[in-house]
Amino acid sequence: MTSLRKLGSSDLEVFPLSLGGNVFGWTADEQTSFAVLDAYTAAGGNFIDTADVYSAWVEGNKGGESETILGAWLKARGNRSDVIVATKVSQHPEFQGLSAANIKAAADASLRRLGTDYIDLYYTHFDQPEVPVEEIIGALDELVKAGKVRHIAASNIGADRLRASLEFSDREGLARYVAVQPHYNLVSRDTYEGPLQELVAAEGLSAVPYFALASGFLTGKYRPGATVDSARADRVQDYVASERGQKVLTALDEVAAAHEAPVATVALAWLAAQPTVTAPIASARTPEQLPALLGVAELKLTDAEVAKLTEASA
Repeated sequence: MTSLRKLGSSDLEVFPLSLGGNVFGWTADEQTSFAVLDAYTAAGGNFIDTADVYSAWVEGNKGGESETILGAWLKARGNRSDVIVATKVSQHPEFQGLSAANIKAAADASLRRLGTDYIDLYYTHFDQPEVPVEEIIGALDELVKAGKVRHIAASNIGADRLRASLEFSDREGLARYVAVQPHYNLVSRDTYEGPLQELVAAEGLSAVPYFALASGFLTGKYRPGATVDSARADRVQDYVASERGQKVLTALDEVAAAHEAPVATVALAWLAAQPTVTAPIASARTPEQLPALLGVAELKLTDAEVAKLTEASA
């Protein structure tokens, strides 16, 4: 049995891989999404990440599709209390921004789509520096006090704003962020490493990185000259073309061969080995893609292997 990890200072205990819900209603239809969710939970997974905006970018969608599919699955399986549901506010076309009124209205809309009366972990999706942290934290605290949200977190936030938020929560005795969700992986380290990571460590928060596999580049399937049929293929061409990207793949190949493990598992294991990281997020559009992701729960890299990958990606 894979041991669960404590999320920051919260009482949430999460599987070491968070399942990304951005594909539900985009590259995975409802039936396939159900199959992925079933396979993830059958393997012991309990931490599902979505957002109210997923997947408004798809023609014909209006946002909320992922939450709706997840809500239908939770109802069909009757397992709401076994699953930690994380969702986010600020980007839905009808619920833009982080004003207090919008946060509360968006939360109610998410609860309706999810078919539940509480959200386990509620993130601000993209920080809005023009909105005072006092207004944001105040609104989130009201949701916690109302029992609609168990814990709060912040995605795409800078160190200064995170510090100001935590200081305000502490000063006023209000709900406090327990986690951050940064863009962080072997080929994108600048956003998180440094002041933000140091603050997260000092304040006892957890990091739950998104784009953990760099839109699929760190699965190893994108190589120079290879064509991959994927909705994300365009996003990874810069990595494929870069010297750094090739160095990282070479190091991943070597470590993967030593463990007889998929490249994706090794890339996730590097993230999981970083200080403050509790559970990387990765998504699967088919059940067949899941084992390489779930493997992070069992694969322990040596210090030398972690160092080799860190150096290759410098």
